[in-house]
Amino acid sequence: MGFSPVNAWYLAWIAMVPLWWAAERAIPSTSHRTTKAGSSTRRLRRALVEAGLWGLAYHGVALSWVTGLHPITWLGFTWLESFLAIVVFAWAFVTLWAMAIGMTWISLMVAVDRIACRESSTKGLSTASRLLIGTALWCAIERLWSQGPLYWSSLSYTQSPGNLSVLQLGQLSGPMTVTAAIVAVNGLLAEGWLRRTQIPARNIFGGGPIALFISLHLIGFGLYIQPLSDDPNNVIKVGLIQGNIPNSRKLTSAGVQEATQVYLEGYKKLVAAGADIVVTPEGAIPRPWDPLSQPGELLQQAVATNAVPLILGTLAHRDIDNSKAPLTQSLLTLASDGEVVGRYNKIKLVPLGEYLPFEKLLLPLIGNSPFGSSMIPGKLGQQLETPVGSFAAGICYESTFSQLFRQQVHDGGQLILTASNNDPYPIRQMAQHHAQDVMRAVETNRWEVRVTNTGISGVVDPKGRSQWLSKPDTRTTYLATVYLRQTPTTLYVRIGNWLTPLMLILSVIRLIAKPSTDR
Repeated sequence: MGFSPVNAWYLAWIAMVPLWWAAERAIPSTSHRTTKAGSSTRRLRRALVEAGLWGLAYHGVALSWVTGLHPITWLGFTWLESFLAIVVFAWAFVTLWAMAIGMTWISLMVAVDRIACRESSTKGLSTASRLLIGTALWCAIERLWSQGPLYWSSLSYTQSPGNLSVLQLGQLSGPMTVTAAIVAVNGLLAEGWLRRTQIPARNIFGGGPIALFISLHLIGFGLYIQPLSDDPNNVIKVGLIQGNIPNSRKLTSAGVQEATQVYLEGYKKLVAAGADIVVTPEGAIPRPWDPLSQPGELLQQAVATNAVPLILGTLAHRDIDNSKAPLTQSLLTLASDGEVVGRYNKIKLVPLGEYLPFEKLLLPLIGNSPFGSSMIPGKLGQQLETPVGSFAAGICYESTFSQLFRQQVHDGGQLILTASNNDPYPIRQMAQHHAQDVMRAVETNRWEVRVTNTGISGVVDPKGRSQWLSKPDTRTTYLATVYLRQTPTTLYVRIGNWLTPLMLILSVIRLIAKPSTDR
């Protein structure tokens, strides 16, 4: 329960100890094992089961908000079909996918130790080698998983937003820096306890994990207390509109009319309050963008009359003037003349919600998809241009993918904007989503504006401090004071995730040069 909304972040620093123990018991070369030796296959199988149970407890609870989609009877499903599709299939599938991280790690740890045993004909990996290789492998596996369409519960996000000191380490090499810190401290605790009869207690619990834990937090705190030093000439007023229109209503014709009025009134209110730009959530107008439609005409007229740009969350054809082109989930910048001058297309689409996986194979079997036509993803290298500056943008659960924001900030993004729907998910999902955004602000040293349909909307400064948070499931507007930033950028923005490949290289060198030693 280290993740939001409980925020018991300290549990993460001991919660991986059972996984390290499971890996240790699965290694045939372990001389201090107290259980009776069985076959290597049996030990590995038991370790994989233990890793699976650990993953179920962590990822299963973290991702339990997926079940909030049920029931989706308003989409034409029966209650039972909704239960089977969401509770049984969707939650189980994403949980099993995440559980595979720990199981893969166990398998690789055993494989590497066996290689070391064959090379040295001794006891396999030393304690120091196991700690380095174990940490490197976990980060590499998480990094690999983050390239796929289903990724959410990284170890690093257990520290957000409750442990802002250690989150500052993300400035160095992204979220994997925080993940590596957690894995390493847990590994030191596990190895120290297993060797408690060989190593003095003061070295196990003082000179090892506690010293590392304190050192990491001191480094993070040193980064945290650095002043922001924002340029007052770069201040802007950003208006946020949280429409709070449930999908079951918003996706109807009456709901589109309601949404048009809600965002039109919110826009005018924020313009009157002094906004330099107004932003709306993902899918604020859930119809393909058409400037000749009633929503398009009314919004364009309002922007042209008030001369304040509007960022509109909506659907749009890939070729915006071609109604036969495939659809994208988009953010459009409407300038003072009402024309579209900037656009960001969502890259990480939601399976089943925005596209049908393996569509060419499955569509002939199931007929028409109940979720409608598949959208197409945007391309890497985008930037959301606005009359007030370049934004690094993300839509919905793209907040999880740090590399998307790192690239956009590297290319000149001065402010982070995330736009989400979050209906019909529960508050715990909203809190976790906000936690992801906090990490992106810290890693890139940028102010972040988060606007949602049902909550939690918010404003986060570059240190990860939430300057304002909306109440969930309420309709509200807010005028935020934020700063555009061009420099300085963080080491992570300049170089990327350098820590994981460095640890892997050092692991290979250590394995080749000195494969084993006394444990």
